[in-house]
Amino acid sequence: LINIPVIEVNQLPLDLWYNKILKRSFDVLISSLVIIFILSWMIPLIGIIIKLESRGPILFTQSRHGMAGSTFKCFKFRSMVLNNKADTHFADNNDKRLTRFGKILRISALDEMPQFLNVFLGDMSVIGPRPHPIILNNQFSEKIQKFDKRHEFKPGITGLAQVSGFRGKIKSYHDMSSRVKLDRYYFKNWSLYLDLKIFSQTIIKLTKFNLT
Repeated sequence: LINIPVIEVNQLPLDLWYNKILKRSFDVLISSLVIIFILSWMIPLIGIIIKLESRGPILFTQSRHGMAGSTFKCFKFRSMVLNNKADTHFADNNDKRLTRFGKILRISALDEMPQFLNVFLGDMSVIGPRPHPIILNNQFSEKIQKFDKRHEFKPGITGLAQVSGFRGKIKSYHDMSSRVKLDRYYFKNWSLYLDLKIFSQTIIKLTKFNLT
């Protein structure tokens, strides 16, 4: 018998155990630093402002799809007044439900900072496809080819789609299909270098307040 090597044509970089360890190590390192040096004072400070402006909890939690279609509670700073449409009516930066401070949180993307807690807990990654509300996934999952491929691995706080200009409210089929294409490209071409590049580009964009 001749030994012929078998090539896994559908194998992705993050299918390899050592790449999984590398990515998780990056996630734990970054989320730990953010929690210790930023969220430790940011949550109390922003929490006081949120509480002074409107009644309700400091953090807004919403069920999102995670790895392999599982669900988890995604954390955000609450930017709206309490309402019963959070799961059905998706906000943009001019939504009337936004508080004055909440609008600042959304425009600056600071409302996403508590998701580093999700990363530390293992629900999310620093870099990956953004986790959409479940009702939004249900709306597009059968319309876009290979939509579920974006859920093969953990969702992220930021991703290739976001630094490529696809951030914010999804208004059309094109918006979602473009995100899915970039998410799939990310997984097919994952490397630690790519994660570092996306992470640095996100920080640059946030400092310019142009992640819209």
